[in-house]
Amino acid sequence: MQNRLYFNSHIDSADYLYSQVVEEQKSIGYYQLPKQNIEPILEFIQNFNREIENIFIVGIGGSSLGTEAIYNFLKPKRRKILFLDTTDPIYIEETLKGIDFKKSHFFIISKSGSTVETIAIFKYLYSINSDKSLYTFITDRDSKLNIFAESIGSKLFYIPSNVGGRFSVLSAVGLVPLGVVGVNIKALLDGAESIYRGFINRDDIFYKLIEKAEFYFKNRDKITINGLFAYSNSLNSFIKWYIQLWAESLGKELNGLTPIGLIGSKDQHSFLQLIVEGRRDKSITFIKIENIPSQIAVPDINLKFLDNSDILNGIPFKDLINLQADSTRDALINRGIAVDEILIDTIDEVSIGELIFYFELLTSLVGILLNINTYNQNGVEEGKQILRDRLRRLS
Repeated sequence: MQNRLYFNSHIDSADYLYSQVVEEQKSIGYYQLPKQNIEPILEFIQNFNREIENIFIVGIGGSSLGTEAIYNFLKPKRRKILFLDTTDPIYIEETLKGIDFKKSHFFIISKSGSTVETIAIFKYLYSINSDKSLYTFITDRDSKLNIFAESIGSKLFYIPSNVGGRFSVLSAVGLVPLGVVGVNIKALLDGAESIYRGFINRDDIFYKLIEKAEFYFKNRDKITINGLFAYSNSLNSFIKWYIQLWAESLGKELNGLTPIGLIGSKDQHSFLQLIVEGRRDKSITFIKIENIPSQIAVPDINLKFLDNSDILNGIPFKDLINLQADSTRDALINRGIAVDEILIDTIDEVSIGELIFYFELLTSLVGILLNINTYNQNGVEEGKQILRDRLRRLS
């Protein structure tokens, strides 16, 4: 993975940020996930029922978004994953319509073990079929969901207590279901490990991350919006994961950069206008895939009245979309807009593992500079408590 910065920012705090990360990783668990022992997960995957066709993720936020990002990027073929991540009754009914429970497996994922959406959906599923073998639970070791799962004898995996939900995709939360559908989870962790090692060894990625984090911090009062402009539909779900990671981690104490997600080339024909001629309060990170595994090209044919389009003839679509990315990037640079570019090698586990850990580490660095607790989410908890109070009054 490469990161190119097209803005000027002097590095002032490299040693400070390095020391803070070294200290923080003693208590914040996601730093250690690339080096975890995955033998129990690999054994579960190897022994998984071969007759199962559908995998369901019952979870929300950090319990599902990261898994969805990796799944939709890689599109593994062994089994299909469906996501039950909302209490929208129409969506639940449509997703479950025609599903054979005997050929399905449900991962019930909640770090706290009490997430309203997750427990509500699980209760509905359990009322339909209470066979304990249909369910695998992934939760904190001391949660009530853990106690319930033990009581019925279902399979359990634990989320490390020092790994927050939105940083948990490289734990059992993501590795178990992704491995079951055919993702090479070791390669996924290898990608994440390469970014971690690059930072710890002070390689080029270390300085790019530091410079980028400092730029966001120094310009936080002027540039308040950070957009990801990903030139691949396969990154659409990754953008949703990034938005949760960035917003829930950094939106503290009236701080935070507002995250937005864009997909090229379609959003060149909508949101780009606002970036180019709107307020200068945005920075944009372009994401490109260098080696797209596709061979289709624009046919070398001439169409009457459309001869102006002949400049497209013979161009592979994988080159066309990256030319569009480069042209949009240069247009923003010409306008003086803060831009950087991430180039990932191809669509594989190593590449998405690198991208996941890169943004987790960047989030932590910005949080350190803002002097906030990157890993709590009090703003979210308040709404949850109000809901619980209302549900108690209704019952």
